[in-house]
Amino acid sequence: MPKLFVDGVEVSVPQGATVMQACELAGAEIPRFCYHEKLKIAGNCRMCLVEVEKTPKPVASCAQPAVDGMVVHTNTEKVKKAREGVMEFLLINHPLDCPICDQGGECDLQDQAAKYGKAYSRFGEEKRVVADKDMGPLIQTNMTRCIHCTRCVRFLEDIAGTDELGAIGRGKHMEISTYIEGAVKSELSGNIVDLCPVGALTSKPYAYKARSWELKKTESIDVMDAVGSNIRVDSRLGEVMRILPRRNDLINEEWISDKTRFAFDGLRYQRLDRPMLLQGTSRVEISWDEALEVARTQIVNAGGKVGAIAGDFTDLETMFSAKSLLESLGSKMYDCRDDLSQISNAHRGLYTFGTKISNLDKADLCLVIGSNPRTEASIINARLRKAYVENGMKIALLGKECSLNYDYEFLGNQGGVLREIAAGDHSFCQRLKNASHPVIILGSSVFCRNDYKAFLYYALKIAQNYNLVRDDWNGFNVLQKAASRVGGLDIGFINQDFGITGILQNSEVLILLASDNIDVSSIPENCFVIYQGHHGTKLAKRANLILPGSAYLEKTASFVNTEGVMQQTSMAVYPPGEARNDHEIIDAIALHSITPVQKQKILLDLNAKLLSTKLDLSRVIAELEGKHTFSEGALPAAIENFYRCDTISMHSKVMESVAAFVSSI
Repeated sequence: MPKLFVDGVEVSVPQGATVMQACELAGAEIPRFCYHEKLKIAGNCRMCLVEVEKTPKPVASCAQPAVDGMVVHTNTEKVKKAREGVMEFLLINHPLDCPICDQGGECDLQDQAAKYGKAYSRFGEEKRVVADKDMGPLIQTNMTRCIHCTRCVRFLEDIAGTDELGAIGRGKHMEISTYIEGAVKSELSGNIVDLCPVGALTSKPYAYKARSWELKKTESIDVMDAVGSNIRVDSRLGEVMRILPRRNDLINEEWISDKTRFAFDGLRYQRLDRPMLLQGTSRVEISWDEALEVARTQIVNAGGKVGAIAGDFTDLETMFSAKSLLESLGSKMYDCRDDLSQISNAHRGLYTFGTKISNLDKADLCLVIGSNPRTEASIINARLRKAYVENGMKIALLGKECSLNYDYEFLGNQGGVLREIAAGDHSFCQRLKNASHPVIILGSSVFCRNDYKAFLYYALKIAQNYNLVRDDWNGFNVLQKAASRVGGLDIGFINQDFGITGILQNSEVLILLASDNIDVSSIPENCFVIYQGHHGTKLAKRANLILPGSAYLEKTASFVNTEGVMQQTSMAVYPPGEARNDHEIIDAIALHSITPVQKQKILLDLNAKLLSTKLDLSRVIAELEGKHTFSEGALPAAIENFYRCDTISMHSKVMESVAAFVSSI
């Protein structure tokens, strides 16, 4: 490990580290604009200049490798003068927009100009003006502010995999622009707003809405997919203003999808905010006491013929309470698989992402079966691309052909290919033999097919034959789409005997916990439906009793992500009107005495216990023997429209505009 001195402090750094990284280890603050640790080094801005002994002039520390014996100075007069000169050049054409710029208050250029710049300007010539670019309904541009750090360009090229931005022109005519006047269409495009250090790229839906110092910041997690991305919710006066990523290198690093970032405005429209009871052909508002009494009476009178179905956004505490309520009545008609999936919870390794999201960085081969990671889990798809770029990982896809933003081998759309690979009769087998860290990703939509056991059997045979599951590596994964699914399976909110169809046919009272995937016509006319959710959907219209619940930004609740990690949302704003926390509603109906703290401890202990379980390949394969016949028919796309595929995004005006924009180009 090279050893060097930074301002008199000796530090040791790994081989290949830069001078900037060495300076940070020594506790020295180095200003920068173009450098970002998750992006490739560009060395554009020159703000990170330091003095290295025996070199004739200051060097850019972000691009200079650390060498053994280096002596670095970060605070000399020479460095100070160099940084002031760089700052002068960066500010030559920058407009005085700070009073109206959305970046104001959290702008790197403001902060560094105040600390490292001169107190006056020597530039008297006319400033240049650059025309703004239309990058679609999400990205607001003011390109005169741009300092050509190229963070946005590098993110879209390296992380998102969509080469949609670049530099045109030379010298003072250089501009960051979309090619052929196009637009940014990446599902991760909102991240370039966070990366821009100067306010050239800002959020169009958030434009001129609030100042950063006015906002209350709440750390939470996302539930728009099953990844569980860590987020920060910024709100003002009880209204969510924006959602930003929160760093967690084990899950989402520093990125979130556009749906995570922008779909929250769907919580403002068509909300349920008062308990309502169907009387005749019309609904009337009633008090909570009356609503709870009606629900309690109907449930007791049903004599145990009560069913409960959880939707994609149902939290763990609510399912736990609902399960306890039904079991106290002698009913086991509860299920969390409202997409008619036949997935079982007998083995945790068969419904979770066993590799762990962060371990995808090590993978060198990936076989995707019946899934489109780009639409089902954009952050996981970004991890796969990262392994593709950095490790040279090879990817193969069995399913509907789609764009994943990296090259892959298409194996067709029929399950019989899996049989050939398991038997060693396919050309892909050699790649599996040569791989040291191979992974299989089985899409959750496969379990909606009648022949899901055949897909599962041969996927497991491949894992067994090519040593995908061993002590130091687990390469078998099931990618879930719904935020509630793994948690529901963990606590046993599932009825393998009845299934959703059986519950619908046998329930006299049906509790829908924000379940919106069920076909309304499948509910018997004489069934009393209690809909507990946050939006007025088609199933809410079918309900006899509506109990308004709270959305994920309006409550503190637990969710288990696709890899089996339990995380909590935090209440950023209050729910509208008289809406209540979902599990509190169920507890009030059941008159439960268990406290939320006790409930959470039970769930945490269960999650900790389940995290230690390992997949026993031999046992599971033996259980599936003789159940591996494929049906006719190709694998369908799991998600047709990324921007409008759930209750919240379907009500989002921002997502509606993005979906219309994408379909028009």
